[in-house]
Amino acid sequence: MCFPGNTQRECVRAVSRDALPDLLRAWRIDAGNKMNRGRQLPQKEVARRMGVSERWYRNLETGARVPLSMEILERLSRALLLGPDERMALHGHALGGAGGRQPGEQEPRDATEELAALTSARIGFPSYLTDQAWNVLDHNAAMARWFPWVREPDANLMRWALTTNAAREQIVDWPRHAAQYLALLRFALVTRPDDPGLGALRDAVLADRACRDLWDRDPKVLAYRHGHRYELRLPHVRREPIKVTSQVLLPAYRQELRYVLLLPTEDPPDRS
Repeated sequence: MCFPGNTQRECVRAVSRDALPDLLRAWRIDAGNKMNRGRQLPQKEVARRMGVSERWYRNLETGARVPLSMEILERLSRALLLGPDERMALHGHALGGAGGRQPGEQEPRDATEELAALTSARIGFPSYLTDQAWNVLDHNAAMARWFPWVREPDANLMRWALTTNAAREQIVDWPRHAAQYLALLRFALVTRPDDPGLGALRDAVLADRACRDLWDRDPKVLAYRHGHRYELRLPHVRREPIKVTSQVLLPAYRQELRYVLLLPTEDPPDRS
């Protein structure tokens, strides 16, 4: 747990279980920094900014069940100066998950099959389909050519990107991108805290020392990497680094699935 007086690093380390109360404490520290306070925003001030009692907010931070209406969530977001991804994490936690099926809802079995057919289509750039824990469900031939590991049993994008030497060699500026992958993982964990696949993935990733150091350094959450640009070193594909843009598509009724395309991106010509 993260207790009053702990540093931000200590609070972030405490979020191994990704409970919302621990993130709220880390966000209070972040809010204090944004306001140039040099210290965390006190619970009393957060409560005042929200227009609720200090006891109500204290209960929220200790994990007690409190009513979280859309209005309360918005007031909490404003009080803690949350960005869009933090807001999505907060709403996803309160609503029992960021999209996807509701408990007891019948799974539309054809949705995954249709997406798999789309993923496997003969297109010139890599595409793949993952579930909420980044397990690779399907991929096309271009993806397998770029990243042969996707053919392996139980291939997992997040585990490959964060824990393998190959990823650290192939992803240019790996530490910066790894921090973003970890922020994606933290978002998934806070919005789906009871998902066993995500819990196992978290444990595997944080067993890696470099990932653990990055995790401890920053409490950020990130919903999606849609439109993210990065460089890859893939000498078996091209001698020079390949610049790509990641386009993430979510099925309307199966938002726990991700259909991702890696589009090669060239720098605009110099018009100077």
